[in-house]
Amino acid sequence: MVNVIITPMHKNPIYENNSSLRVVAYFLVVFSIFFWGITFVCTKHLLLYFSAFEILFIRFVLAYVFLWLLYPHRLKVSGKENLLLAMAGLTGVTLYQFTENLALNLTTASNVSIIVSICPVFTALTAQLFFKEKHFTPQFFVGTALALLGVVLVSLNGSSQFNVSPKGDLLALTSAVCWGFYSLFVTLINKRGYNIIIVTRKIFFYAVVWMLPLLVLGIFSSNPEGISYVELSATANAERFSSPLNWVLLCFLGFLASGMCFAAWNKACIILGTVKISSGLYLIPVVTILFAAIFLKEKLTLMGSIGSLLTIIGLFISSRNGSGS
Repeated sequence: MVNVIITPMHKNPIYENNSSLRVVAYFLVVFSIFFWGITFVCTKHLLLYFSAFEILFIRFVLAYVFLWLLYPHRLKVSGKENLLLAMAGLTGVTLYQFTENLALNLTTASNVSIIVSICPVFTALTAQLFFKEKHFTPQFFVGTALALLGVVLVSLNGSSQFNVSPKGDLLALTSAVCWGFYSLFVTLINKRGYNIIIVTRKIFFYAVVWMLPLLVLGIFSSNPEGISYVELSATANAERFSSPLNWVLLCFLGFLASGMCFAAWNKACIILGTVKISSGLYLIPVVTILFAAIFLKEKLTLMGSIGSLLTIIGLFISSRNGSGS
């Protein structure tokens, strides 16, 4: 068991009265939310050329290299702290991103973004279970029920039959659960006071290490439709890696959406508290739906619109309780 001093995920006395830093933190949250909302659209396009695993692996290798060039210093930590970093890499990067990419293979970008936006609920749940915060209130359950109802309506999105694409929706929901545990590990790590860029880079390092078994499976896989398939054909790779758009999207995912946004989010967690800023995640679907409509020509029906609204309202209600308001 990790021996740490645990303080609430929704309060940070050091920054509580520093209005300037709090403004910066809110900017970092908005910055992260905006670009994370676009990642669904970028990934949906890249899935035409790359497997879900290939996108994940390339993205976070680029992110690791970017953060190393940005701040080329090492971090010396204890074995227990390395375990926390490794678990953050597993839950918040490898499992979260991989299941999200797989979900995008099975359903629309807008659909996945709505379901994954339930992350704040699971962040509040981990705070309740591991930090003994009070989140299991009528307000919390009402908000959660509304959010889940919204998810069902978005999944249907005008379909005449009750077909919620169970595989894609379950994978997206799994991503949200993984993020809840990632928030727990990041909260424990942040209490050490290490440089946020080095911490984020270390998390990415362990995430890439966790991906290595999938890499081996993908290299020896002969099924192009496999979830971890790695293309080894020189001709196929020359074609897809010669596309300027593919490189722009991969670099966007690696440098901006991963390297900068994860570091910005982790910094905001330190200043404002993990549970409080997690409520901002319900803005991601708004960004995704807008960009998906523009670039992917995805249509959102009246039922989907109502579902989106219910999800956002439900998450708002739950997060107000979770943030201690």
